[in-house]
Amino acid sequence: MSPWYTLLVALVGLERLAELVVARRNLRWSLERGGVLSGRGHYPYMVVLHTGLLVGCLLEVWLADRPFVPALGWPMLALVAAAQGLRWWCISTLGPQWNTQVVVVPGLPLVRRGPYRLSWLPHPNYVAVAVEGAALPLVHTAWITAVAFTLLNVPLMVVRLRCENAALAALAREPGLPGRSPAVSGETPA
Repeated sequence: MSPWYTLLVALVGLERLAELVVARRNLRWSLERGGVLSGRGHYPYMVVLHTGLLVGCLLEVWLADRPFVPALGWPMLALVAAAQGLRWWCISTLGPQWNTQVVVVPGLPLVRRGPYRLSWLPHPNYVAVAVEGAALPLVHTAWITAVAFTLLNVPLMVVRLRCENAALAALAREPGLPGRSPAVSGETPA
């Protein structure tokens, strides 16, 4: 296994830890403003899946002696970089409303700037997660990890989106809220 690939996976892991720091700070901010936390049941599965992605990348390359194939690896590395850029664009756009968990803060409007202004891309952070989950393993031809993550991520994202939609719908039904649409934070696990 290439030492640089181990470094790449380690850097993605550090990025995830940075997300957790931001998420913890933002969760405090949201709860101080009456935020309602939803979807705690699926969250541990997201953490396990995303941790498994990083471990799987390294184990598959090491155990199956997967080679670096430049024609595949370099484009996949570009996709990993693009996914990171999109993810942090989402985080910076949502500001304190971004979180790794589903938190709805009553009275806040839906964010409609940055990547969230693109109507054809309703969940840009989840696109970043899906792209990274497929591309990161394929940088070093770990195709089993890429397929496994993708197949496990699809039903988890269905659950996550249903959870977010239900949280928004429940808040919208509450009497006495301002006429603005509530905001939901969430979208990327640790």
